[in-house]
Amino acid sequence: MTKVIAFISRKGGTGKTTNAINLATMLNNLGHKVALIETDTNYTISTLRKMEVYKSGAKENSLFDIIGSNDEQIAEELTQMKAEGKLDYIIVDSAGKTTDEGIKKLCLVSEAVIVPTSLTQNDLLVTYQTIKDLSPARDINGALKIMVLPNRIHSLTKHKTIEEAMSNLDAEILDVAVPQKNLFVNFSTIMAEKEYLDTAKAILKHL
Repeated sequence: MTKVIAFISRKGGTGKTTNAINLATMLNNLGHKVALIETDTNYTISTLRKMEVYKSGAKENSLFDIIGSNDEQIAEELTQMKAEGKLDYIIVDSAGKTTDEGIKKLCLVSEAVIVPTSLTQNDLLVTYQTIKDLSPARDINGALKIMVLPNRIHSLTKHKTIEEAMSNLDAEILDVAVPQKNLFVNFSTIMAEKEYLDTAKAILKHL
């Protein structure tokens, strides 16, 4: 069964794209059949892939697919791809300015939504609003898992501190944290970052 994992946030710069790429490359590295869809019409991930293929000489047909879409088409496309059953996971990097209707449609065809956030007050407020906006879709899609991924967290921050900061969020708080490290900023659509393995395992555990 194909499972859809969507990264959603009402704010840009929270780590949706970085984590979507890292998760897709890690799942692919683990032997899963994966596709990565971006709904931001700038299609930056597709551009990154073309640059990497050009620089590395990798054969694009040997890599997982990166597909461009938008709010109006994504739900229908995902439904069709799930029906075909050719993939294990579809990772969706949603646009920062996605509409309420776009969020709802995406959630109705997803198994999980991941909201990445730092511990800054601004990011936490946006995360709270994002989860609130997801609630109507969760009422319809009872199987939908909403997860919060602590992102850009200082390595010395204890998980208890993270849990306390996020205690008012109506979602599952993943028991891992993506650290503030340059290696997670310099991401690749070809090579998996080995330090992301624990994060990928934590996400799959909650599905």
